[in-house]
Amino acid sequence: MTLDQYRNHAKVYFDPLVLIAIRLGLNANFFTLAALLASAAAGVFFYLRLELWGIAAVALNAFCDGMDGAVAREMKTQSRRGDFLDHAVDRYADIFIITGIFAGGMVPWQIGVFALTGVLMASYLGTQAQAVGVGRYYGGLLGRADRLVLILVFGIIDILVPLIFCGLGWLGWLMVLFGIFGHVTAVQRFMYVWAKVE
Repeated sequence: MTLDQYRNHAKVYFDPLVLIAIRLGLNANFFTLAALLASAAAGVFFYLRLELWGIAAVALNAFCDGMDGAVAREMKTQSRRGDFLDHAVDRYADIFIITGIFAGGMVPWQIGVFALTGVLMASYLGTQAQAVGVGRYYGGLLGRADRLVLILVFGIIDILVPLIFCGLGWLGWLMVLFGIFGHVTAVQRFMYVWAKVE
């Protein structure tokens, strides 16, 4: 089960902010592009080992990622083009953030690549389900919302209670979990879609 399934429950918290954004003339694409810039900033901050700033940028990315869809729904401007842009930005965000963590030396590059491929394959198979007519599928152990929350939690713990175990800190071990659970999620999604198509 992933937090992506509870996006509608967060609507009550976003609604007031959505109305303010619309009054300010901010549309869904503004938040999508802001999410991209925030994720790029997070990657740079993690690379520079400015962990607190990296976590703040991830939080901004998560906020903007939630706002773009909410604003589009409120303004009735949802479109396939916007959906396509959102998913492209989300994948780049995953790449920026995870690459920043391992390129900055917080985890060996082998573990970083393991985490990145797991995350990308899980995301790809979730949307590929729609391409083959099954419909977008968010099931499995680890979704994008889960990853963002876990980066925030583990990052804060890493700052407050720094600990090295077997050569890895909190974020390092999180990358190990991303690799394992990402690939498990990819397999779960593959099996689900495989059973639905002929």
